[in-house]
Amino acid sequence: MSAAPKASPPVFHPVSAPDYLPTPQLRELQLMRLKAIVARGWDRVPLERKRMEARGLTPEHIASLPDIAKLPFTVKSDLRDTYPFGLFASPMEEIVRLHASSGTTGKPIVVAYTQQDVNVWTSVMVRSFAICGLHHGDVIQNAYGYGLFTGGLGAHYGGEGLGATVIPISGGNTDRQIMVMKDFRVTAICSTPSYFLHLIERAAQLDVDIRELPLRAGVFGAEPWTEGMRKRIEALTGIRAFDIYGLSEIIGPGVAVECPHQDGLHIFEDHFYPEIVDPDTGAVLPDGEEGELVLTTLSKFAMPMIRYRTRDITSLIAEPCPCGRSLRRMRRIGRRSDDMLIIRGVNVFPSQVEAALLEVEGTLPHYQIILTRRHGLDQMEVQVEVTAESFSDKIGALEQLNDKIADAIEHVLGIRVLVTLVEPHTIQRSEGKAKRVIDKRSQS
Repeated sequence: MSAAPKASPPVFHPVSAPDYLPTPQLRELQLMRLKAIVARGWDRVPLERKRMEARGLTPEHIASLPDIAKLPFTVKSDLRDTYPFGLFASPMEEIVRLHASSGTTGKPIVVAYTQQDVNVWTSVMVRSFAICGLHHGDVIQNAYGYGLFTGGLGAHYGGEGLGATVIPISGGNTDRQIMVMKDFRVTAICSTPSYFLHLIERAAQLDVDIRELPLRAGVFGAEPWTEGMRKRIEALTGIRAFDIYGLSEIIGPGVAVECPHQDGLHIFEDHFYPEIVDPDTGAVLPDGEEGELVLTTLSKFAMPMIRYRTRDITSLIAEPCPCGRSLRRMRRIGRRSDDMLIIRGVNVFPSQVEAALLEVEGTLPHYQIILTRRHGLDQMEVQVEVTAESFSDKIGALEQLNDKIADAIEHVLGIRVLVTLVEPHTIQRSEGKAKRVIDKRSQS
């Protein structure tokens, strides 16, 4: 049975008028900012000007919001191809911050901020935390990674801007995380959802019951996670678990966040213009239809991103939210167009596997997908941690659990995969984004 969410004290709301702007006024603001950012790209970013000229476009052709569809897309490879500073629209003397991706697949992606950009980033993170019910009396444990990753400093500046107490603990050193959570009377935590699950697990080993701590909210992001995982987190801890969305190429965390109704993430449309496009054709789709999220920064000076293809699959919700905000919402990101696996002709997303596993009693939310190739055919193995009680059962009971998991996955995916049950703590834990897939097909 799920634990009842912990009660929240009165919420402090910063000035957040943009959240409640009447829609016509919001669209007017978006158009004004869109025209300015397109003109900035034309004047200051050679790649943008070259692509617009190839389409016979000038900034004057953008006279309405639907005209944005005339503009070319920006993709991740553009940032790598122009590494490090080729997409900057501000001179280096105006740049106050640089962040970068880890660069594990080649050149890192470099992103830049003017002081005004940092101020905007802080403001959307303040609004994000306020939407989640946090306020200036909270103690926020920030377990996102600091350094070149945008998560740590994004949440840090937002927490301080809110007036909360921020603990810049970063990721890792799990036992210390739990000690700080307990001793500093932490009321909110920011981390990846997979790392928080690891914290829950380790806390239990240390005889620390998170349900007895003041912790009442978690703001989780930086990786896809399912509704089932949210329910698991809330049931184990009694906190409210909120989904936050962002990406370094746009600004970092703070592009969109859930309100307490937890029915989609409100996009801060006054700064980020959202579109949904067909992943194959690039055609713009209407609100409500699922496709790839495309974002345009409306107020980023150092490095404006125009029609950036995120590869994240979602849909936009235009219907009013009971919270009263006029900002459109997007559905939870469950998958990316570029993390799709094709196994024997079937499209497979890791999130589908996770959803199937969380429906089976006796499993833990820790799994890994191993891809190999045998006799020219792709093979998929799903290693699943099961509870200590399940693993100590008789062989027959384990076989039944294995079959039950295999059936659940087959029901979701439409193909039969090999399921391997492993003991608790067998699968390596991640302090950042969880690595769910190990692809060994090139070695087979």
